[in-house]
Amino acid sequence: MGTTTMGVKLDDATRERIKMAASRIDRTPHWLIKQAIFSYLDKLENSDTLPELPALFAGAANESEEPVAPQDEPHQPFLEFAEQILPQSVSRAAITAAWRRPETDAVSMLMEQARLSPPVAEQTHKLAYQLAEKLRNQKSASGRAGMVQGLLQEFSLSSQEGVALMCLAEALLRIPDKATRDALIRDKISNGNWQSHIGRSPSLFVNAATWGLLFTGRLVSTHNEANLSRSLNRIIGKSGEPLIRKGVDMAMRLMGEQFVTGETIAQALANARKLEEKGFRYSYDMLGEAALTAADAQAYMVSYQQAIHAIGKASNGRGIYEGPGISIKLSALHPRYSRAQYDRVMEELYPRLKSLTLLARQYDIGLNIDAEEADRLEISLDLLEKLCFEPELAGWNGIGFVIQAYQKRCPLVIDYLVDLASRSRRRLMIRLVKGAYWDSEIKRAQMEGLEGYPVYTRKVYTDVSYLACAKKLLAVPNLIYPQFATHNAHTLAAIYHLAGQNYYPGQYEFQCLHGMGEPLYEQVTGKVADGKLNRPCRIYAPVGTHETLLAYLVRRLLENGANTSFVNRIADATLPLDELVADPVEAVEKLAQQEGQAGIPHPKIPLPRDLYGEGRINSAGLDLANEHRLASLSSALLSNAMQKWQAKPVLEQPVADGEMTPVINPAEPKDIVGWGREATESEVEQALQNAVNQAPVWFATPPQERAAILQRAAVLMEDQMQQLIGLLVREAGKTFSNAIAEVREAVDFLHYYAGQVRDDFDNETHRPLGPVVCISPWNFPLAIFTGQIAAALAAGNSVLAKPAEQTSLIAAQGIAILLEAGVPPGVVQLLPGRGETVGAQLTADARVRGVMFTGSTEVATLLQRNIATRLDAQGRPIPLIAETGGMNAMIVDSSALTEQVVVDVLASSFDSAGQRCSALRVLCLQDDIAEHTLKMLRGAMAECRMGNPGRLTTDIGPVIDSEAKANIERHIQTMRAKGRPVFQAARENSDDAQEWQTGTFVMPTLIELENFAELEKEVFGPVLHVVRYNRNQLAELIEQINASGYGLTLGVHTRIDETIAQVTGSAHVGNLYVNRNMVGAVVGVQPFGGEGLSGTGPKAGGPLYLYRLLAHRPPNALNTTLTR
Repeated sequence: MGTTTMGVKLDDATRERIKMAASRIDRTPHWLIKQAIFSYLDKLENSDTLPELPALFAGAANESEEPVAPQDEPHQPFLEFAEQILPQSVSRAAITAAWRRPETDAVSMLMEQARLSPPVAEQTHKLAYQLAEKLRNQKSASGRAGMVQGLLQEFSLSSQEGVALMCLAEALLRIPDKATRDALIRDKISNGNWQSHIGRSPSLFVNAATWGLLFTGRLVSTHNEANLSRSLNRIIGKSGEPLIRKGVDMAMRLMGEQFVTGETIAQALANARKLEEKGFRYSYDMLGEAALTAADAQAYMVSYQQAIHAIGKASNGRGIYEGPGISIKLSALHPRYSRAQYDRVMEELYPRLKSLTLLARQYDIGLNIDAEEADRLEISLDLLEKLCFEPELAGWNGIGFVIQAYQKRCPLVIDYLVDLASRSRRRLMIRLVKGAYWDSEIKRAQMEGLEGYPVYTRKVYTDVSYLACAKKLLAVPNLIYPQFATHNAHTLAAIYHLAGQNYYPGQYEFQCLHGMGEPLYEQVTGKVADGKLNRPCRIYAPVGTHETLLAYLVRRLLENGANTSFVNRIADATLPLDELVADPVEAVEKLAQQEGQAGIPHPKIPLPRDLYGEGRINSAGLDLANEHRLASLSSALLSNAMQKWQAKPVLEQPVADGEMTPVINPAEPKDIVGWGREATESEVEQALQNAVNQAPVWFATPPQERAAILQRAAVLMEDQMQQLIGLLVREAGKTFSNAIAEVREAVDFLHYYAGQVRDDFDNETHRPLGPVVCISPWNFPLAIFTGQIAAALAAGNSVLAKPAEQTSLIAAQGIAILLEAGVPPGVVQLLPGRGETVGAQLTADARVRGVMFTGSTEVATLLQRNIATRLDAQGRPIPLIAETGGMNAMIVDSSALTEQVVVDVLASSFDSAGQRCSALRVLCLQDDIAEHTLKMLRGAMAECRMGNPGRLTTDIGPVIDSEAKANIERHIQTMRAKGRPVFQAARENSDDAQEWQTGTFVMPTLIELENFAELEKEVFGPVLHVVRYNRNQLAELIEQINASGYGLTLGVHTRIDETIAQVTGSAHVGNLYVNRNMVGAVVGVQPFGGEGLSGTGPKAGGPLYLYRLLAHRPPNALNTTLTR
């Protein structure tokens, strides 16, 4: 008998062999079959003879090739996820393996590759010294470049004034209304110590600017001082602010223009002629960040097409080496350019890339694919490979690709590119840069708890990597046309000598950034007779308006202002030139002598795991862009999906199975996740007695031992992350990213409370309450469930845990982990069931000495009434720690960056299908930017995929059950009936549309209200309300938000510190987020909790939480903890 796998008919014996082999290497059968096919194709491409067919598939190849009808198989969870795992060649697998390798390993391998021979090292130092000396001694650059460079050097990013200038440059030119622009200018200038900069710079312009800013600053800061007459205030108000606005506006435009070649491609081409006459070449880049909407992507596509036509005509047949070229950013061509959306990228982005490349070929101009964030590298390699084998591009050498030396994968990427060039029989143009996203790469790895950084933590390691990579590129001139982008004199000199003196046109080129590198390359590009090095330099030339400049400008300002930057250091006359042009390999060797090993990471940049210091470790994450991690996760998901999960009461004594009911996946009714049953009245009674009996035993356990048990539970939970992810996806409807975050949060709670009780508690002085009931919600069925229990246990209480009835399977696994870690039976017990039965019996019992609750405000109010009359031995009320919902708002003024706002609103409103206590419910937009913001938001919503979260591609999963769905849809219908504009959107997909009918899905929804008060209660789902406000109504708006009575979270997006101070000083909320999303509070970093109708406090994951779970504490205990 035969069955079908991936359309190939296999006999059962072969199918079993594949299954066994796959399980042995922790992969799925689908992955193994794909990999075998991939390997065979690889051999075909690299060989002139037909390779022998693997025996495994010989039988399959001889089978009848008639199409096999698909079989109607039962639902298999995560099968679609498994089918999306990509096979890898040996060279690609090596790249992935090096992604976050230890820095010591990476640097040690680079040292010998980067080392210059003694003669070359001597020649390099001599030339680098000459270049740097001329650069430092040459007359200060004149015109705009010199003015801006002077400003940047004087006002460094380490000064308040430098940061103020960067904020102005980033925001001022895009603000549409004068009032907000004036407020931003006042905000950034009035607090600056500009006087300290007078006379320090030799540049007349900088001193003039300083005097101007000082005058302006005084003008602004004294605007409201009592000692000035009202008439002077009136004069300043009438004539001063427009003057200030005009002056600062001019300065900011000047700074922007320094880094942009032209506002249009026609302007840029015209502005480039002057340097082209000196021998420089250009690669034009149409400015703009990642597209968020289909309209954005289409606009960028048109912009690139127009640019290629214009550049191509201007090239006039000079070819890919001598003529101008274009650089394109793939994230600008598609709103969902990521590994998670791999199929969409290949189906939708690739044709656009191919179309642009064919157009570039038509004019014979080089087209470079720009480098972006580290998690996009490997998908960009897949696009490049596909492009290289296009028949229509055969024999053309104008395809270019950018690689980043600061990435640990870079040397292995070069190996792959050399192999790709060989296989596709072409010469690739490879631009080697150092990398421009360093800050965000470090931050992302820390936030996501990844095992290491994709980039080096020390600039000198990147310099070593650059040299090693340059040597690899120069070694294969027939396959690679190297383009060395550097502003560093030593790097330039080393490449010049490594490439040899027998230069020929088309051998290699240097590159620099417009507005930054020209002074250095004036010495390089030109005839030897004129004292130049006669080597070509191509200028990377951004093109765009001030509105598109922002993110690029900030990267350039950061790059210029960094104290490790050559451009920054060359201007420091106190720095010896020998130090400035030192060989990075020698510098690393000196560091190694001091530190005992080469490649030790920067001492101020701990690994993500060690982010919190010695007190506790950071929870480990899982990188969903890493093919190896995805393959391992896929295998675990498939194997665990077969497990029969159960949830029944867990007491000190064994319990009967009883009559079980099925637990259904809210996204897929055919998927029975497991079986569960409710605790009986007698079981609850027995559990209560057990808790009373075990309370003294657990309290007597030393705090250090309790802490050790919780830390063991954290380790076990991390070890079981993959199976917990599968359960969270199926039972709670979590997407993969949400499920990972939830496991991490639970682990963080265990570590955090364990650390606190280990360091601060003593059983003689810190006495627990006794039996504590923990009632947790379904929206965070592992994190909040674990957090409540961990806190109660850490403080020495016995625990009766009642999870939400919708998610009892996850709770059962959480309890199993705690028991395995060493919590004694009876100290923690699980009592699944409904609130009105199990919950009511538990909270009404006099033996319960504390209640922890997360859920609705209505239920919290009932609980408070029920236990209000019960007092402890000292006559105090029984503690209730309640965390409920909120009508959470985000206030956005016109200084905010719209793209950032839209990304943060999507995450805050629709992530987790809006089923977070902290989720954004009301977006408050300043009138001046409301239409623009809403247009982009609607477009971004339409790109989100709603469906079964068992797929990696899903952004928005189901709401928890049919009752929740009905309540949300009832609210939407009510708003429609009132005549309120309602917008609903998600990505249209026929497969998803079918799921929407059978699962409990609610389309992401946008509803415009007339005012904030129109929303009377929280709507717990993917529904965002919008309110518009006038700039001068901010105080009134905050009052309306406070008047709702809720006080959980609030967000504010603005570049004006005064506005931030006004909101933070007036809003009555527990957590306030500035210029970021409003969800995902981190344990121990952002303690979470509300006030008013949103909760009782203290905040979970904060230093005060455990003290609410004590009957007695020392008088100074809180101070001891807070000052630690």
